[in-house]
Amino acid sequence: MARDMGPVLKKCRSLGLEPAYLGIDKKSNRSSLKAGKKLSEYGTQLREKQKAKFIYGILEKPFRNNFDKAKKMKYGTTGENLIILLELRLDNVLFRLGFGRTRSEARQIVDHKHVLVNGKCINIPSYVVKAGDVIEIKEKFKSAQRYKDILEVTAGRTVPAWLEADHEALGGTIKEVPSRDQIDVPVNEMLIVELYSK
Repeated sequence: MARDMGPVLKKCRSLGLEPAYLGIDKKSNRSSLKAGKKLSEYGTQLREKQKAKFIYGILEKPFRNNFDKAKKMKYGTTGENLIILLELRLDNVLFRLGFGRTRSEARQIVDHKHVLVNGKCINIPSYVVKAGDVIEIKEKFKSAQRYKDILEVTAGRTVPAWLEADHEALGGTIKEVPSRDQIDVPVNEMLIVELYSK
């Protein structure tokens, strides 16, 4: 599977992003963006798209597919729907529940068939969950040291209001589909819509 393997902190710096949005608690010592560098309108729009792709760890084709899906939805604006669709990806939900230190670790956990959705094993990171879905780590992996280590790191992380996490049982429930104001990603989705509308 193709992935972006570049240096994370360097990319955060170039996009003006806090590493915390990726679940990384390191700080970059260098300052971001050179002073006096003015971005064009297209450059600004492209940067927002790159930011969203980088935060959720997906490449251009699946990102575009999500955008097309968001455009066809009967309710809400395209931009908001796009962010909500990205947020409802299984790998992101695992990350939000605190069962992965980063989204890429959560994706790996899904890939390795550790995750059940409504009792069924799902190993597709881009699987879109729905309200009412129950997510849990397979019984045979629950006692693994890996999850004890992960929960130690993610214990202080706030679980969003639209999710309910049970860290003891390594499970969680999707209480509702989130609204855009419940999603704390620093992306201006309107600029992405403008970019794709050209």
